[in-house]
Amino acid sequence: MDPKTSPRSLISSLLDTTHLHANLRVCGWVRTFRNDRFLALNDGSTGKNLQCVVDKDALDADVLRKLNTGAAVEVHGTLVESQGGGQATELVVDALLLLGEADPEEFPIQMKRHSLDFLREKAHLRFRTNTFGAVFRLRHLLQYAVHTFFHERGFYQMHTPIITGSDAEGAGEMFRVTTLDLEDLPRNEEGGVDESKDFFGKESNLTVSGQLEAELGAMALGQVYTFGPTFRAENSNTSRHLAEFWMIEPEIAFADLKDDMALAEDCLKFVLGYVLSNGAEDLAFLEKRELDAEKQLPQVERHDAPLTARLKAVVEAPFTHLTYTEVIDILRNSKPYKKKKFKFPVEWGVDLQSEHERWLVEKHVGGPVVVTDYPAGIKAFYMRSNDDGKTVAAMDVLVPGIGEIIGGSQREERLDVLKKKCAEFNIPEEHVWWYLETRKFGTAPHCGFGMGFERLVMYVTGMTNIRDVIPFPRTPQNAEF
Repeated sequence: MDPKTSPRSLISSLLDTTHLHANLRVCGWVRTFRNDRFLALNDGSTGKNLQCVVDKDALDADVLRKLNTGAAVEVHGTLVESQGGGQATELVVDALLLLGEADPEEFPIQMKRHSLDFLREKAHLRFRTNTFGAVFRLRHLLQYAVHTFFHERGFYQMHTPIITGSDAEGAGEMFRVTTLDLEDLPRNEEGGVDESKDFFGKESNLTVSGQLEAELGAMALGQVYTFGPTFRAENSNTSRHLAEFWMIEPEIAFADLKDDMALAEDCLKFVLGYVLSNGAEDLAFLEKRELDAEKQLPQVERHDAPLTARLKAVVEAPFTHLTYTEVIDILRNSKPYKKKKFKFPVEWGVDLQSEHERWLVEKHVGGPVVVTDYPAGIKAFYMRSNDDGKTVAAMDVLVPGIGEIIGGSQREERLDVLKKKCAEFNIPEEHVWWYLETRKFGTAPHCGFGMGFERLVMYVTGMTNIRDVIPFPRTPQNAEF
């Protein structure tokens, strides 16, 4: 086959000696060009570069001058064992085609360390850096692992609505979807906005969760999961919040909280194990990056173990189970509490904060923890009421380094109890009539959980800002790209 018309070879497949002496076509972006002879090429399939050996006398001088960092090229040549150190193979170039120039005076992503703040401003180009190449290859692996886990266990994926008329969380922080003319809003007799004139004939929003609709699927298909975008109009600019993010939400029928906890533990261990087995190169790069960065931090702010060791510990360790009440007692008897080092209050009925969760898993237990049976007042209306009348059958999975990574519950399957909870949460029954009817026709125990995908990617990559694990972050005052 003529190498000029042959399929493009990925650099990831050329870094060992499998394809020696083959005539190949390789495309990529120039990382460096040294001594008018050694071209480091990267195509995104791996964090490593392919060294291409160029005969400068065989190249047009104008092309040679334009082989700057960021330029796109197509090269043809023969793969041979490398004569130098640092790589097993190199490509001896027979022909080179310049596909796209990159003016070194204007191209912002040069071969030097850039701050993450700077790269967020260049989100359209930051994929070309080693750090973000590794992050987004691992994000892909995690997504594949999630789908593999549920498919192998007989779950069916559901595409739940992005536009919804219900607020699954009851928080009210939702993005409005409308076609109404905001400068000439139709009014009803009371002077309010006439929602009947809107596209859907009622108030509609971007969804905060696919859970309620997934429950409907589980009550017919047995076990389903969603993996889709969700939206929160929370005006928060912290390193842990996004306005648009992705959620993994399984729902299983004929199951209780114990089944839910077992599924969550199995899922987390599977996806972490999959990435450890299939993403070792990128994990090693990010681990070294993290260790280098931590050298600048005081010892107290450094991780207790390297990145891959932390992931392996979760895969191999049994999860500790504690009730919320037990956790409150543990926290109130802790040294940080007695020395008033916790910023947030610790008392029964108050939600746990990240500082409490991380101390529990990192200092007290030293491994993953599942916290169950939370006070009803701090959890959503759909969670099943326990017999004590004070708590609900809820659970959160906490892991070292990040705190909560999964939250779930057994769902309230009793119609009379669910109606009562709707009233307590000021949720009109006509807004969720379809949800209530699943408790009227063939109700059964069922449960599920939610795992924020970006939080999972943060945990696996060691990145400390959630904006750095999603391709184009959406945050307050920022919808660029």
